[in-house]
Amino acid sequence: MSVYVGIDVHRKRRSPWSRRADLLPEAWIAPLQIRQQRALLRHRCQLVRLRTLLRNRVHAVLADHGCDRPGSYFTAPGRVWLDGLDLPGASRRVVVDLLSLTDALKEPIDALDKQLLAHARGDPRVKVLTQLPGVGTLTALIIAAEVGDVTRFPSARKLAAWAGLTPTVRGSDLTVRHGHISKQGSPWLRWILCEAAQTAKRSPEFAPAYQRLAHRRGKKIATTAIARRLLTRAYHLLRTVQAPHDRQGTR
Repeated sequence: MSVYVGIDVHRKRRSPWSRRADLLPEAWIAPLQIRQQRALLRHRCQLVRLRTLLRNRVHAVLADHGCDRPGSYFTAPGRVWLDGLDLPGASRRVVVDLLSLTDALKEPIDALDKQLLAHARGDPRVKVLTQLPGVGTLTALIIAAEVGDVTRFPSARKLAAWAGLTPTVRGSDLTVRHGHISKQGSPWLRWILCEAAQTAKRSPEFAPAYQRLAHRRGKKIATTAIARRLLTRAYHLLRTVQAPHDRQGTR
């Protein structure tokens, strides 16, 4: 679905002719199915973030008492170790409550994972996106859902700009300055690409470019640059999947 957006009263009066001449920009509204898929994936990410927050609180409480172990606190051996700690009453209560909340999140997260992975098996976009380094099944699902119909972007640069991964440009007379990335568009797409870039930057495909950029501009900017390269690769892969579908629709 596309909606024409008028800017002022005078343009609204001319809107029928402007629409015929294709002079007004279009705002793409994702279909209900895509919006629901986004909602599920975002909900799953938020639950995982909440679980991570709770686990970090457990680490903080134990650090206050100088307690630590080399392995995870939340495996079966880790739980046994936690139960055997000699903690003051209030600290013990905090740890117990945090662990109870963490356990309560396991069921909905597992149920969401099962549902999302079942959907991924029938999605050709997920199959091609997982060819990219650092992109697993859930990451591919988020990229596909957030991008939606990739054919609405005429180029990979347009998609990168929509995702907020292109630098801002400020010009005055003959001077042009490039700033930080714009951070416009979908924050979820930008976040998941930066997460994938943390792994992709160590792969043979991206490691040389990352090392050069990190040496000149710093690790943070270099990682963001790898995220944009990942999105560019994803764009072309999604176009290859979408093209056969378009040809079938025109028959």
